[in-house]
Amino acid sequence: MREYIGKVLLNLDYYDGEDAYSDGEIEDRLLEIVKTTDRKDYQKIILSEGSWPIFYHLSPQRENILDWYEFSEGASVLEIGAGCGAISGVLCRRAKRVVANDLSRRRSRINAYKNQDADNLEIMVGNFNLVSEKLEERFDYVTLIGVLEYAKSYMGKENPYPEYLDKINRLLKPGGKILIAIENRLGMKYFAGCKEDHVGREFAGIEGYPGIDFVETFSKPELEKLLMENGFPNYKFFYPYPDYKFPSVIYSDEYLPKPGELRRNQQNFDADRVLLFDEGKAFDTILRSGLFPIFSNSFLIEVEKKES
Repeated sequence: MREYIGKVLLNLDYYDGEDAYSDGEIEDRLLEIVKTTDRKDYQKIILSEGSWPIFYHLSPQRENILDWYEFSEGASVLEIGAGCGAISGVLCRRAKRVVANDLSRRRSRINAYKNQDADNLEIMVGNFNLVSEKLEERFDYVTLIGVLEYAKSYMGKENPYPEYLDKINRLLKPGGKILIAIENRLGMKYFAGCKEDHVGREFAGIEGYPGIDFVETFSKPELEKLLMENGFPNYKFFYPYPDYKFPSVIYSDEYLPKPGELRRNQQNFDADRVLLFDEGKAFDTILRSGLFPIFSNSFLIEVEKKES
């Protein structure tokens, strides 16, 4: 079954009738907002309601993670785990065609209403494993923005990454690229007292996620090893600051921050936190030691398709 919301095609051919992932009743409020509110007024809603989910899903700052990125001319993009469409809008502006995939029909409807003027957006609702098997189209880019860390949940295996990355690689055109945004489990903010983003517990990632089997993030060396061992030797790291969710600056190995620049460190919008030390001063020490890439709070990784 297919329907249009504005100019957006909502493809329900692979939807099994159950929204397996949800933030609960707040999604009804989000759907109401995007149906009745112009995008330019989202900021007023964010300020008046003071709700973390509304801020997270509707803030235009979310788009900063890819708004600077130079997509190839006429690019096609597959967005895996599109959710409520926080990133879909910038992809539609920067690419010729965008196919967004998400498990949830309700979240996909929020996405469709939020981006209803995008005539280059198709939203495919359904489990990625099924969609990836049926999808014949190939893409210039596949995005995993806050998705790779949940591979165990999607694939149901202790080590799902080889199969998961192969599925994604098969969906790329020759010369295509995967764009991965993910938290660094050794990020400075976690040492300083922020709760781990996915499980809401201090030091969970640093301690190796004891007793947690549905999500995991990685350090930079771990990610490099993961890519190399699975046949992806060509990659480039970027360092969103303060993190990939609400970045204000994107650093790279060619342009790293200088001492004194990293001072936006106390924000933790979704949960209370403790503050164990001055992160800015600690970052200055890390920068002088040449270790910023190891302790950056988040990563954005551009990974080139592996050729068979």
